[in-house]
Amino acid sequence: MNILIKSATIIDSKSEFHNTTHDLLIEKGVISRIEKNIKNPKNYREIVLENLHISQGWFDSSVCFGEPGFEERETIVNGLKTAAASGFTAVAMTPNTNPVLDSNSDISFVNSRSANNAVTLLPIGALTAASKGQDLAELFDMKNAGAVAFYDYKKPVSNPNLLKIALLYASNFDGLVCSFPQETKISGGGVMNENITSTTLGLKGNPALAEELHVARDLFLLEYTGGKLHIPTISTATSVRLIREAKRKRLDVTCSVAIHNLYFTDNALTDFDTRFKVNPPLRTQADIDALIEGLKDGTIDMVTSDHNPIDIEQKKVEFDHAAYGTIGLESAFGALQNLFTIKKTIDILTKGKNRFGLESTSINIGNKVDLSLFNPNEPYTLTTAEIISKSKNAIFENETFKGKVYGIISNGKVSLN
Repeated sequence: MNILIKSATIIDSKSEFHNTTHDLLIEKGVISRIEKNIKNPKNYREIVLENLHISQGWFDSSVCFGEPGFEERETIVNGLKTAAASGFTAVAMTPNTNPVLDSNSDISFVNSRSANNAVTLLPIGALTAASKGQDLAELFDMKNAGAVAFYDYKKPVSNPNLLKIALLYASNFDGLVCSFPQETKISGGGVMNENITSTTLGLKGNPALAEELHVARDLFLLEYTGGKLHIPTISTATSVRLIREAKRKRLDVTCSVAIHNLYFTDNALTDFDTRFKVNPPLRTQADIDALIEGLKDGTIDMVTSDHNPIDIEQKKVEFDHAAYGTIGLESAFGALQNLFTIKKTIDILTKGKNRFGLESTSINIGNKVDLSLFNPNEPYTLTTAEIISKSKNAIFENETFKGKVYGIISNGKVSLN
C-alpha cells in the first residue's frame, strides 16, 4: 500500500507531530515521511480531503455483530463495514450470538470471517458455557484461538464462587475476565432507572443499587483472588466511586461506560420510545456528571458505543416487551464531540487497546499505518437513510453532531466513505 496524504492535521499526543498539519507518505503500509510538503513523483494515490484530521485508529471495546445466529440483525462483514465508515480500525466483538462463542472453534470461525479486513476484529469468548452462568467455558482454548477477553454479554455472574474461580484460573494465562454489573434479584424486571420518572410513567424501575452491589462484590473478589477484571458499561455515580477506591488500592481493574449513558437521562423515556431502552438503563444527570468526572480523572478507562443491533420486530413493540439495545458505532464520534473537546474525544476513542491485547501505533515515521480520518467541524445529522447497519435501532437517530468521519487506513487497506 503506497499513499500520499496531503495536508492532514495530526491529533496524537504520542506523536512528535501532534497538533501540526503535514503531508504523510505511506510506503508498503509504513509511514516513511512526514513533512510540510511532499511531492509525488511516483504517482502514488493521493488523499486530499477538506479540513482533514487524522489520529491513531479508534477502538471500541464492545460491539455485537450477530453472526452466527442473528444475521438478520447484523453480519460480521457488514458490521466491519459499519465500523470502518465510523472511523474504527479495531473492535472487540462480544459473544452475543447463537450459538454463543464459547469454544476454540467458535473463535476460529469469527477470525476466519473477519480476515483480510481493514478493521481488526478482536473476538471476546463467553465466560461460562453457553453464557448460562453455571460452568466455566473453555477459556484457555479460546485464548489460544485468539479470544482477547471472556464475557457473558449483559448477563451477570450471579454465583460469586464461579467468578472467584474464573479470576484465579484466568490469571494463569493473563486472561481478562469481564463481569456485567447487575444484581438481578434487586433489578428484578425493571425496564428503566428507578426514579421519579419511572413512577410517573408507571414503568418498573431498575435501581442504581442493583449495579452498585454487584460492582462492590466483584471488587472484593478481585482483591481476594488477584487477576484481571474489566467491568463493562457502568452507569452510576457510586460505581465510579467504588472503582476509584479500588484503583487507589492498585487492584487490576478497568471499566467502561456506554456513550449513551453519558448523553441521555431517564427523562428521554417520557414518550415510551423503545430506542431509549438500554441496559444498563439511562440514569440521572447526577450520574452523568459523575461518569464524566470519572473519565476526566482516569477512573473510567474507556467509552464504548455498546453497539447492539436489534431487528425491528423486537423494538416496535410495547415498551415492557421491547429488547434492550441500540446501535452506536455510526454516532460515536459525533456524540463525543458534542460532549468533549476534539483532543479529549480522540483520547477517549483511542484508549483501551492495550487492555484487550492490541498495540497502540503512534503517528511517527517508521510505524505501521493505523489511522482514522475525520473532519471535526462539519455538522452531521444521523438519519435512518444514512445508517449502514442492517438494524436501525439508533438511540441517536436525528441527533445533530459536530464532526464527520471520512474513514480509515489500516491493515494495508484504505476504506473511505
